[in-house]
Amino acid sequence: MKLFKTLAFLAILGLGSLQGANYIVDSTHSSVGFKVKHMMISNVKGSFGSFSGNFSIDEKTKIFSSLKGVVDVSTITTKEKKRDSHLKSADFFDVAKYPTMQLELLEHKVSKLRVKLTIKNVTKIVIMDVTEINGPLKDPWGYTRMAFELHGKINRKDFNINFNQLLETGGLLVGDSVKIDLVLEGTRQKDTK
Repeated sequence: MKLFKTLAFLAILGLGSLQGANYIVDSTHSSVGFKVKHMMISNVKGSFGSFSGNFSIDEKTKIFSSLKGVVDVSTITTKEKKRDSHLKSADFFDVAKYPTMQLELLEHKVSKLRVKLTIKNVTKIVIMDVTEINGPLKDPWGYTRMAFELHGKINRKDFNINFNQLLETGGLLVGDSVKIDLVLEGTRQKDTK
């Protein structure tokens, strides 16, 4: 009976550690960015100004048990107003019809996250590298923080972002491959006010 109680206690402890600590993404110390080929010779970088998210992580093992994020696509910026307007149009993101993008964790194995990414109501499985998992640590105001980076690559045509233009030289105006870079910092939920 004593052995059974000990095993039950250890099982409860184990389940608690699997759930991990809950964090809310601090968008003022985070960024959601991308990079895509321009005219086959250079890269255009862009980002989204408004997004939210949360994650649960075992603070000791650094394994994520959940991760969710939503991006307001209308806040896209590439530092060129005309291009940004075009990206918001039906040729690309069609913001009027599809105002948000969503990301949700399916599985974390070692340094890879398998996530569901939804753009323009199309959902695909994407593998992302997770790096720079730092924390937890207390900030000067007493909040507990953790930070990490996610890096991945998608084919924009998989999400029905098909617009392109043929150049006189035979190349294309916009590359199909898009690199995604997320730099995220979160505040532990029980610390938030």
